[in-house]
Amino acid sequence: MERDRRFEGPSDLHLHSTHSDGTESPSLVMAAAHRHGLRTVALTDHDTTSGWAEAAEAASSLGMTFLPGMELSAQHEWRSVHLLAYLVDPDDEDLRAMTDRIRSSRLDRAQIMAERISRDFDIDWGDIVAQTEDGATVGRPHIADALIARGIVADRTEAFASILHPRNEYYVSLYAPDPVTAVELVVGAGGVPIVAHPAGRALLPRRVLEAMLAAGLAGFELRHRENLPDATAALARLADERDLIVTGSSDYHGLGKPNLPGENTTDDDMVARLIAAGTGSAPVFP
Repeated sequence: MERDRRFEGPSDLHLHSTHSDGTESPSLVMAAAHRHGLRTVALTDHDTTSGWAEAAEAASSLGMTFLPGMELSAQHEWRSVHLLAYLVDPDDEDLRAMTDRIRSSRLDRAQIMAERISRDFDIDWGDIVAQTEDGATVGRPHIADALIARGIVADRTEAFASILHPRNEYYVSLYAPDPVTAVELVVGAGGVPIVAHPAGRALLPRRVLEAMLAAGLAGFELRHRENLPDATAALARLADERDLIVTGSSDYHGLGKPNLPGENTTDDDMVARLIAAGTGSAPVFP
């Protein structure tokens, strides 16, 4: 494919803001990306596109290319599956209906978990709300931040390993579509679906991956700190066999994770393929 000269690398296509579980506003996320030498970026907040406008304006002002994105929640049996959805139409009715349902489930889940946790710890719903911004997708990271603020745990890592762990009595499952349905929704909205950090401990069965590929899955995020070497190698072989898009990203969350912008990046030819494949929305070039 001929090189798209309207953008340049390095490219980091997986960053989060306060519109989901990051700790910085979209404009501050763009500023952090620029400080770390990035030139093409995507904001991929969980199940929402509400940060796009602010991020696009900030990225443009800094001379960076902005790719609209979102991290769509999905579930296969007990496995949580995250699908990076690039260049979707944010007004697509089916996709919006699903993200609205997921965010509603997140809110219900957080309220039930808060009530359960409050039986044993000095924390209430108001503490959790105080950790979010208007329009943010409420999630377990906000409960973790409330626990930190109360001095109950030291950081998010401790919170997720103890009180918020799925095996804990306080845990409540989240509604999310199956991975094939999630791929179909992204494709239907003109987007490009990529499985986020797919080579971790909860590797999807091959039959599920094949069904996702048949539904239009475009590729895998193979350069990510949570991927394991053997699983990454297996998926890299599959990507090579099927000529899939392979991305690399930081999964930056501000202070919410140790990940830094640009610690993993996506090759220019893969970014060009993403841009060429997406029809639901357009990149914002500087």
